[in-house]
Amino acid sequence: MIELKNISKIYQVSQNHQIKAVDNISLKFDEGELIILKGSSGSGKSTILSLIAGLNKPSNGEVIVDNRRISKLPDDFLALFRRENIGFIFQKYNLIPSLSVSKNIILPLVPNNPDEKELQEALDSVMKRFNISHKKDILVSKLSGGEQQRVAIARAYINEPKIVIADEPTANLDKKLSLDFINILKELKESNRTIILATHDPLFFDLDFVDRIIEIENGVVI
Repeated sequence: MIELKNISKIYQVSQNHQIKAVDNISLKFDEGELIILKGSSGSGKSTILSLIAGLNKPSNGEVIVDNRRISKLPDDFLALFRRENIGFIFQKYNLIPSLSVSKNIILPLVPNNPDEKELQEALDSVMKRFNISHKKDILVSKLSGGEQQRVAIARAYINEPKIVIADEPTANLDKKLSLDFINILKELKESNRTIILATHDPLFFDLDFVDRIIEIENGVVI
């Protein structure tokens, strides 16, 4: 489903200073797997996620997703590929505070110009699934942290992506809300999505439905 082949990512901080965030990593992820990328802040986890999602391109190596070399795609095609195949749950949610819950959720579908009936059916289904139907007309800025995360998950899932990526999804949640997210994660796993999650939260390390834990340190797999 996903293959990283000898991937490196170098950031040019200044003329004389580079940071190698990822250093010659090769990994494979099978369809339907739930993979945890474990590591401290700055270990390279988030960079790996951004490369898989096509939000960044590697300095060296190839990213292959569903038999397509996405690291070689032009930006326009990459955006289309990402929209059709990947749902991304960001650490800080990346919601638009001036828009309602429903308008935030449907954003990934807007470029596809769906008809009103199709849009409403998709919205109703995903809001019901993640238990936020009663909040649909409320501005996301008025929601609690846990409710905002449910909106972010619903937005990531509304286009029914093959791949769900989550970057430190419980970093801003208390233990109860973190456990709620884990229950949602199990539901996503049961729907045969390929899920890659970056975290250093110990709540995730003993879950019986996680397929693999990959530890990252200083940009390499240890």
